[in-house]
Amino acid sequence: MSKKDLGLLLLIIAVGVVVAIINPRFLLPINLANTSNLIGLFGILSIGQAFVIITGGIELSVGSLVAFLGVLFIDFVAVQNMPWPIALPVILILGGFFGAIHGWLITRLNLQPFVVTLCGLLIYRGAARFYTADGTAGFAFGQNFPTLEFLTAGRFYGVPNTFIALVIIAAVMWVVLHRSVYGRYLYAIGKNEEAAKYSGIRTAKMVMIAYVICGVLTALSAIYFAMYTRSISPASHGQFYELYAIAAAVLGGFSLRGGEGSLIGVVLGTVLLQELQNLVNLLGIPSSLNFAVMGGVILIGVLIDQQWTAIRARRLLISAARRPDARQAAE
Repeated sequence: MSKKDLGLLLLIIAVGVVVAIINPRFLLPINLANTSNLIGLFGILSIGQAFVIITGGIELSVGSLVAFLGVLFIDFVAVQNMPWPIALPVILILGGFFGAIHGWLITRLNLQPFVVTLCGLLIYRGAARFYTADGTAGFAFGQNFPTLEFLTAGRFYGVPNTFIALVIIAAVMWVVLHRSVYGRYLYAIGKNEEAAKYSGIRTAKMVMIAYVICGVLTALSAIYFAMYTRSISPASHGQFYELYAIAAAVLGGFSLRGGEGSLIGVVLGTVLLQELQNLVNLLGIPSSLNFAVMGGVILIGVLIDQQWTAIRARRLLISAARRPDARQAAE
C-alpha cells in the first residue's frame, strides 16, 4: 500500500468516526450493508474507468452504456425470455465490443478520447430511449429469477454479493495492473506514449485492450444496476455515473495525465465517495447538493494530486542537485 493509499484509508476512517459520533445510525448493520452494496456497484465501474485513465484517456460514456446495456439485459431476460446464463455473457460481449470500437477510433483514427466517448454518451443514451420508445424497462409483476437475483442483489452472510464481486474483480485487476507485463506497458504508455512506442510496445493494441476491459466491467456493472433497481428509465438511469467513476479514480491517485495510480486507491476512493454520500443522507443535507459535494471532492482530489506531483518533482531536483556536492566533498 502506497503513502497515498494509506492517507486515503486514514481519511476514510476519520470521516467514518466523525459521522458515527454525529449520527450513530451510521454503524447500523442495515446502513453498512446498503453502503457496501453501493460501493460494489460503483467500484466495478470505477476500476474499468481507471484502466482507461492510466493510458491518459477518459471514458465519458459509461453512464449511458449502463442505461443501454441494462435496458437490453432486462428486455432479453424479462421480455424475450432468454435464459439469463446466455443473456449475461451476451451483454458482457456487447460491452467489450463497444469498448473495442472506442479504442479503435482513438488508436486507429487518432480521435481524441474525450470526443469519442462524449459521442458515445449521446449515442447510447439515445439508443436506450429509442429501444424502449422512451418508456420504462422493468420486470413484470411476479417475475422472479431466484439464482440471478441472489448473485446480483443477494447477500452472503449479510455481505452484499456486489461487494464480494468487487473484491474478487479488484484482486484480479490488481494482478493485471501491478504484476503483469501488460500493466507495466499501460504505465509506460501513460507516462510517454511516444517513448513506449519506440521501445517496441504495441501502444495501439494495449490502449484498445484497456477500453475493452472498461467496456466489459461497465457491462457487468450495468447488469448489477439493472437487478438492483429492477426497472430502468433510460432518460435518467446511469446519469452522471461517469463522474462517480472518474472521481473515485482521481481520489485513488490516478492522474488524469496518465501513468500513475493504484488499484487499491480506486477502491478506497469509491469507499470515500459512498461514505460522503451516506454522510449527506444521515445529516439531512438536501440531496440537491449531492453533485455539489461530488464536484468539490473531484476538485480537491485534483488539487492534491497536482501539489503532490509538484512537491515530488522538487524533491527529485533537490536530491539530484545534492549528489554532485556530495561527490566533491568526498573527493
